[in-house]
Amino acid sequence: MENEEVLATSNEPLDPNLHKKHISMIERLSNRHQTRLDNSLARQSESDSSSSSTATATTTASFLSRFSDSKRSIDSQLAQSRLTDPAQLRSHLDGISASISDLEKLVAESSYFLPSYEVRSSLKTISDLKQTLENLNSELIPKKKFSFKNKASKQDRDRSVSDSKQTALENADSFSVSLEKLSFQVRVSPGLRNKNGETLVKNFKGLEIGEFTVSDLDSCEVRLIGSVRALFVHRLKNCRVYAGPVTGSILIEGAEDCVFVMASHQIRIHNAKGTDFYLRVRSRPIIEDSTGVRFAPYCLSYEGIEEDLREASLGEETGNWGNVDDFKWLRAVQSPNWSVLPENERVGMVQISNSGDGIEGN
Repeated sequence: MENEEVLATSNEPLDPNLHKKHISMIERLSNRHQTRLDNSLARQSESDSSSSSTATATTTASFLSRFSDSKRSIDSQLAQSRLTDPAQLRSHLDGISASISDLEKLVAESSYFLPSYEVRSSLKTISDLKQTLENLNSELIPKKKFSFKNKASKQDRDRSVSDSKQTALENADSFSVSLEKLSFQVRVSPGLRNKNGETLVKNFKGLEIGEFTVSDLDSCEVRLIGSVRALFVHRLKNCRVYAGPVTGSILIEGAEDCVFVMASHQIRIHNAKGTDFYLRVRSRPIIEDSTGVRFAPYCLSYEGIEEDLREASLGEETGNWGNVDDFKWLRAVQSPNWSVLPENERVGMVQISNSGDGIEGN
């Protein structure tokens, strides 16, 4: 009987006013729930953003602390130089040079997360430290002065001729030792050197080559297939260099009217003029004493390059090719020494091979 009354009640027509109030109540509850949900998502987003900003700030703060500690240590060593035993002075100054190099490496490795101003400021500090060390070298270890000797007698000259061969050998040994003490060592790594108007091809696949040098080339095309740990480029003019991935650093010292297509974790460019760089790089490219240099994304292809890039942890484009730090430009505005290469002036994808034939571009 009760079930019949319920059924009968449910079949009765609804009161329109009651139905309207019911719908209104449901809408209010729904809106309230949505508002609470939106507020919760907003708070979560703010929390995530805050966490990300906090992480970046923490990382930057950690770098600045390490950088400051290292600088204080180097300053202390520099101050002690004048009090150092002359017999130990060369070793002392070499140790300072190594510490400055380590500090420079710290900046390069941290540049991908540091604000641009911090990178420029840190590099300026390193430059000042290098200059101070160079001044101390000149002051405390002066070069030997040239002096004239009395004209030797014929007998003395004859005796000196008999000793000249031995002296030459000793001088050669001392020269090779002195090279090790230069600030910029003369590298004896495998490489391509002293060529003019040639197409030079080197395939590193299957080879265990750590460092490779390309130097003193004029009007040459260089193709480097495969990967190496470090690449050094010196004194190139009117050249085209197409290189596979470098798992470490690239250092370019002296380039004029050239085109470089390169991929690496770090790249530093010094004394480049009127040169275009097509890069894929994990950290910000660094330039100094350079003018008229332009940058664009990496555009090289050869058989197996995708695998080479992945193995070198360069499989993904980072966009850092356009995030350049100018060592000599510490102002907040854009440096006039570099620019982004306009798209209508860029080369297309460059295809290279082992052969000496011309490259293909599209």
